Amino acid sequence: MNPATPQPAHLGWRIAAMLYDLFPVLALLLATGAGAMALTLGQLDYHSWWYRLLLLFVLVAYYVVSWRFGGQTIGMRAWRLQVVDNTQRPPGWSACLLRFFVALLSLAVGGLGFFWCLFERDRRGWHDLASGTRMLRMPKR
Repeated sequence: MNPATPQPAHLGWRIAAMLYDLFPVLALLLATGAGAMALTLGQLDYHSWWYRLLLLFVLVAYYVVSWRFGGQTIGMRAWRLQVVDNTQRPPGWSACLLRFFVALLSLAVGGLGFFWCLFERDRRGWHDLASGTRMLRMPKR
C-alpha cells in the first residue's frame, strides 16, 4: 500500500470519528432543545412527535450537509476520513440521505452494519454499500 494514496478506512477510524462527532451533535441537539423550550415557553413535551422529528431533522442536516459539501463531518476531518462516491467526489444528496438512514438502521441492529466493514473487501459498511459510497483515510499533507 502506498501511504500517499487514500486507503479504505477501517472500523477503528470510523468509531473514533463517531465519538468525536458526539460533541458537535450534542451541542446541536442541546441548542435545538433550548430553542424548542423557549418557543413553548417552558412547556415542551419531550415525547411529542414534532420535537422528535425536529431532533431527527437536525441530525440528518448535520450529517447529510457535511457529507455533501466536502465529504466530511467534524469528527471525520479530525481523523482525515472522507466519504466519496465512485468518482472520488463527495456523494450527491440522495446518496447522502440513503447513507444516513441505512447507517441509522445499522446502529439499530447493534452496529452490525458497521461491523460489516470488517469482512467486506473494501471495508464498506451497509450504509456505504447501499449508497454507493466509500470512506477513505486520506494521507497526511
